Amino acid sequence: MSIRELAGLAWQHGGEGAESWLNELVWRDFYHMILWHHPRVVGQAFKPAFDKVRWDDAPALFEAWCAGRTGYPIVDAAMAQLNQTGFMHNRLRMIVASFLTKDLGIDWRLGERYFATHLLDFDLAANNGGWQWAASTGCDAQPWFRIFNPVTQSERFDPDGRFIRRYLPQLARVPDKFIHAPWKMGGIDQSAAQLKIGVDYPAPIVDHAVARERTLNRFGVTKE
Repeated sequence: MSIRELAGLAWQHGGEGAESWLNELVWRDFYHMILWHHPRVVGQAFKPAFDKVRWDDAPALFEAWCAGRTGYPIVDAAMAQLNQTGFMHNRLRMIVASFLTKDLGIDWRLGERYFATHLLDFDLAANNGGWQWAASTGCDAQPWFRIFNPVTQSERFDPDGRFIRRYLPQLARVPDKFIHAPWKMGGIDQSAAQLKIGVDYPAPIVDHAVARERTLNRFGVTKE
């Protein structure tokens, strides 16, 4: 089916869901246009200045991200969904991509390749565009100083922890007030939840506040 046919069906159906789906189709075609006119984006930043960004060589952190063992439930649940089903919601794709590039300081190209081998709906242009958007290296990307906080994103988009508990059953008994940041539980709460941080579920592999400052410094080279 052509993009025109799909857009026509969306308009006929109407509603918020159809509008969101149509918006995703628009982004997909936009990234196809970018790839057609700028094929160098496969392997390079759309914005040349961002090729100066120096990413960290951190294979252990990358492995933890791939396996969903970062200690941040929304990130880990999203990666578990991808690894188990080959699918991940668009919001979650943004969260995990931001976490990899701006919390862990790892090259967006590594995440892009991982998605390419695991997504059932993989599309080169859309995948590349999405990763460059999250890493702030792409066309019409989010500003490099916009850094998702994985805890607040979790609280906003999975407020009752239903998604987290579905893909991280070891957190099933964690109280709602700790589900987005289980490392904040004390010993008594951990015992009640039958969960020991660092044993049954990892402690955070990075401090978000510290990582945020490192990212701001890392991207400072783009202003030179």
